[in-house]
Amino acid sequence: MRLQTVERASDAFQQSLTTTEIEAICRRAFGVHARPTEAVELGYGGYNSVYRVELENGPVILRVAPGEADQFGSERHLMRNEYAGVPWLAVIAPLMPRILAVDWSHDLVDRDWMIQTCLPGLPAPEHLGHYPRSGRTTFFRQLGAITRSVHDIQGPYFGRPTGPPYPTWSAVVIASLEQIADDLEQAGLDASDVRTAATLATRDRAILDEIREPRMLSGDLWTVNCLLDAEAPEPLISGVLDFDRTEFGDPAADWTIRMAQAKPDERKAFWDSYGPLNRSPAATHRAHLYETRHLATIRLERHRLTKPAPIHETYASMAKVLTALG
Repeated sequence: MRLQTVERASDAFQQSLTTTEIEAICRRAFGVHARPTEAVELGYGGYNSVYRVELENGPVILRVAPGEADQFGSERHLMRNEYAGVPWLAVIAPLMPRILAVDWSHDLVDRDWMIQTCLPGLPAPEHLGHYPRSGRTTFFRQLGAITRSVHDIQGPYFGRPTGPPYPTWSAVVIASLEQIADDLEQAGLDASDVRTAATLATRDRAILDEIREPRMLSGDLWTVNCLLDAEAPEPLISGVLDFDRTEFGDPAADWTIRMAQAKPDERKAFWDSYGPLNRSPAATHRAHLYETRHLATIRLERHRLTKPAPIHETYASMAKVLTALG
């Protein structure tokens, strides 16, 4: 089997599998006669290692989680969370890859892994630029409709599909901020501002608990996790990927909502299909609390990806949000 991997430093967060390991995984998933001919590691994922594996019957996607010891507490077992969340996402099943095999046993490789169908289409960040800028309006309008269908899903409790279940939304926000702060400090980073955000969330628990119905949050849905139909005359979303950060909570806390508001450009079309946001004073206050959680998560991700300069930028951004919270 030919194996093409992404070149990384020996101490990088993501580590490539060997040819022997990939062949063993394919035999586990598809039987002793499975013969992968090629595996190409894809460089799009920032957390899991991802491979396109060629088999006799066509390609599949192999995703491999980081080793247990390399996972931060706030990001622990994200692949298992995605697996638990898939049944809740049936409304967008035609756009999602099907799961063909999973293995949490660690007896072949000391990591969780999942094999999915390989969806047709090209990564949106690559292909969207082939259309005129007006075409991006079409793209974001579709993304708004997809996000709306996800946010309309009502969950059984607050928190991630894998749990633990929380009785209130405020408990989720506070616990996540405290967990990320623990992770940042474990990484040797200052997390005092994240601790302050957790304290403010505790103070404002009643405002957070105005959210009484847990709704499904996609967790990470944006352009980087969309595929486009390669032949369509205008942007057509043919697939959506990577739902490992799903949780049940306030849709306004979703990463997608943050990104849709980030710039006053073609993404404004997102709201045509999604619908208007709640702009009440309480909703605005909650949005500031959600931004502290986003910034804390971004800081941790930049540490994982060894991006020191962008790490420092999060401190100034966090200070502004904490000032707004009062």
